[in-house]
Order: sequence, then structure tokens, then C-alpha cells
Amino acid sequence: MKKIGLTLLTAIVGGAMALGTYKLVENKYASNMSLDEKQEVYFANNKMAPAIMSSAGQLDFTQAAAAVTPAVVFIRTTYNASASVSSEQSQAQRLMEEFFGQRGQQRQAQPQMASGSGVIISPDGYIVTNNHVVAKADKIEITLNDHRQFKAKVIGTDPNTDLALIKIEGSNLPVIKMGNSDDVRVGEWVLAVGNPFNLTSTVTAGIVSAKGRGIGILGRSEGGEDDEQNANPFGGRMRRQAQPEQARVSKGIESFIQTDAAINPGNSGGALVNTAGELIGINSAIASHTGSYEGYGFAIPMNLARKVLNDIQKYGAVKRGYIGVSFRELNPDAAEQLNIKANSGLYVNEVLKGSGGEQAGLLKGDVISKVEGKPVFESSDLQERVGRLQPGDKIKVSVLRDGAEKNFTITLKADAEEVRAAPSTKSTAELYNKLGASFTPLTTTEKAQLRVNSGVKVTQIRPGGMFADLEMSVGSVITSINRQPINSIQDVDKAMSSIRDGQILISGRDADGVAFNNRFQLTR
Repeated sequence: MKKIGLTLLTAIVGGAMALGTYKLVENKYASNMSLDEKQEVYFANNKMAPAIMSSAGQLDFTQAAAAVTPAVVFIRTTYNASASVSSEQSQAQRLMEEFFGQRGQQRQAQPQMASGSGVIISPDGYIVTNNHVVAKADKIEITLNDHRQFKAKVIGTDPNTDLALIKIEGSNLPVIKMGNSDDVRVGEWVLAVGNPFNLTSTVTAGIVSAKGRGIGILGRSEGGEDDEQNANPFGGRMRRQAQPEQARVSKGIESFIQTDAAINPGNSGGALVNTAGELIGINSAIASHTGSYEGYGFAIPMNLARKVLNDIQKYGAVKRGYIGVSFRELNPDAAEQLNIKANSGLYVNEVLKGSGGEQAGLLKGDVISKVEGKPVFESSDLQERVGRLQPGDKIKVSVLRDGAEKNFTITLKADAEEVRAAPSTKSTAELYNKLGASFTPLTTTEKAQLRVNSGVKVTQIRPGGMFADLEMSVGSVITSINRQPINSIQDVDKAMSSIRDGQILISGRDADGVAFNNRFQLTR
């Protein structure tokens, strides 16, 4: 009997030690997990029971609503009275901020408030929302469904998809499971969950009206058409441009899920979920004459958002690959103007020198008819697929040329205009976070125009960073750091890595061309 008791005690002690060791290793590993891995671990250990019915089963939204509502948060942002809308923000962005951010009147002397929604996607506090919800905010406050409040910091943003990743400090937070937006079908029942008009935790239902919608609010055409002719979901009209459209893949990526679930100001950044309680989209825009719901809502598909968010978590910015072409959507009228037989697909206007498209063999006049074997009818059919990939990834496209279909495998390349500074060490990453800026090298033409021998242009400024504190604007040019000439992202990386005492001198020209020398102290 004593022997049995000793054996049992030994087993219990051994099991406890093994469990403790496992938890220690698990916690250490968790800090390095991607958002996808965090989701897998969370839902492997937190299985929903009973299983939620899909839309093909009994029509009951209660289980899905109960599962997702706790993970949809209310976001309140504060903007300094001195803050102003920067010159690079488009009219569509400003309208987004008014209707979805609820800033309302023009900014006055006192700080301005705005609000929106967000979705918790990891138990340790990562939240996805729209870029226009948190852009330029000086303070971000998060309120959970159970009324707990947190302060959030911006991890990174991507204006090209209108997505942002922010974070609060917490643990064991409620999470929505990320679904597969490719499986979404037109006619499928969906729920929109958010905080319209400051009414927290509001659930509405509707169906998927369409997929792959491009509505012209994130990208601008190369031709510089009048804003009055652009599709504008906030300006009381919803029509295509009257003039032929040219678009580069490197512009805003639009492939929205259209739904008739009621979405109103304050829903922006909230969840679009299927009846299985899976996150299939991030609500982003409405088409309305009044600024309120009129039957058209648009959500960023989750499969596109997933790539963007993982990049932001890992690199602080999106690593995006490009084919390197400009194109025009075809229809019978366009085909007649171009004197070609194909009346659907994307007509290639230009193939950029040195691009992946050129190296693969694409030519001006080709018509892109398929991507990864699927037909291409609109720019969104190509842009979303490319938007999920990174430089170095390969993509298969089919083109019509001289009456025959030809297949090409294209290796995507980074577009020089979109390259972001990628920190090489942890200490350098911390310094970059405090600078709060991303850069792209100046072209030879730009250097000649500015009469400088070196320089990188500031392409993005993050709230709370040194560049934001110095009121440096997007479009400024950095010519040297600590008197070291800066000509590339690698030069920035080298200069930042060599800082020893935290003293930094940044020289260059502001967006108006005025020279500056800014000196400040970085704290570690």
C-alpha cells in the first residue's frame, strides 16, 4: 500500500513539474507568436460549445452575436486643438473621419473627440481597426463590452487598405476567430457588430450583396481626374468615373465585401462576421447621401487584412510586392476605344522598367485575363490577390496577346515608393518606434529639384513618435542624421544603429522646401 501511495505521489509531483515547465515554455514562446499562431492556440484551448450554426442551417443569430460581441470594442480618440488635417490626406479620408470618426464640426480651440470600433484578435490585446479611426490621434482609449477601459498604442497603420493594428495591455481577453473571406458567398447571412452613434455593442444583420467591390476611396488614378467624378461613398454619390481609369497596383487596394447589414457612423473598424461567429471582414465605409445607413456597407475582406496585420505586427509596416504595371479596366466601350476584341479583363497601359512584370515578359497592350487561374474582370480581382503577397513571392497570371492566351509566372518586387525602413536589431527597432516614421529614397530627379546630394523622404508618421512631437510632416526630406549623409533605408538603419548617447541631429528640408536642423535626445 505504501508503495502504491509513493508511486502516486511521484506521478503527481512529476506531472505538476512537467505542467509548470510547459507553461513557462509556452509563455516565452507566446511573445514571439504571430497573430495567426495566437489565434490557433487560443481557439484550440477555448472551443466554442455548442457549435454555432452556419447560415446554411437554422436561421438563428443569437449564438454568433453572443460569441463575438465581447470582442468588439469601443474606440475613443482625442486630437490636439493645434492638430490639422495634413495636405496628403485625400478628400475621401477627411470624409471618412467626419462620418465614421464623428469629429463633426471643424476643429476648434479645445481638443476634439472622435469614436469608432475595433476587434480584439489576440488574447494579449492586439486590436484591428481602420486607419481612419486612429490616424493622427494623440490619445486612444478602448472600452470593452464589460466596461473595462484601457489606453491603446498604435503598432502600425496601412492607409493603402485603411487598416491599423493597435494594442492594449491585457491578458485572457475575449477574441473573435478570424475566418476565411474567400469562402464568403453572395447571399450569405452576415452580422455587423460595432458602436454606431456611441451606442455600444450593436448587432445588425443582412446579407452579402457583392464581393470584390472597388469604390474609389483609397486610391487615386494616375490621370488626376476631378474629385467630382470619383466614386465617393461619403459625398452623396456612388458612380464610376466618367473618364477612363488607370490604376497602379501600388495604389489603394480595394476589394470590399458589400453588405446590406445596417452600418452607421461609429461602426467603422467593427466586425463583419458570418453566422458561425467568424470574422470575415472589417467594416470600413458606407455609400450614403446623408452620412447614415442607406443600404450599402463595405468591409475589408479578412484574408487581405490578415496579411497586412501580420506584417505590421512583425515588421511595423506592410511589406508589399508589386507586379509593376498600370492598367485600365475593360468593358465594351473601352474595347472599342482601344480597337481590341477583348471586352473584359485589365488592359496593360505600361510595364514599369525593372519590375517583376517586365522580367516575366508582360508587354504593353496585353490583357490580363486570369490570376491564379481565376477570371479577372475588375482591378480588385488582381489587386487583392497581389495584396496578400510579399516581395519575392510568385503569382501566376494569364494574358491575351495576339488572339492567344499566354501564361506567366511573375516574381513580385518591392516598389521603390513603398519601401519601409526595416529595423535589423531589437535596439534599432526601439529607436525606430520612438522616431515614429517610415522613409523612401529620393529619386535622382527629386534630388535635382531640391538641390541636395542625398536624402530620403518621410512617407509616414506615427502618433506618439519623435517626428510627431517635432511636428515634422509627411513629405519632409531627411538629408543627414548626425552629419552622416542619408541616401537609402540602409543609411538610416546604419545611422540609427550607431547612436550611442541618444543625441540625434536630423537635417533636411520640410515639405515646403525650408531647410531645418532638429536636435533632440532619445531616451531608451
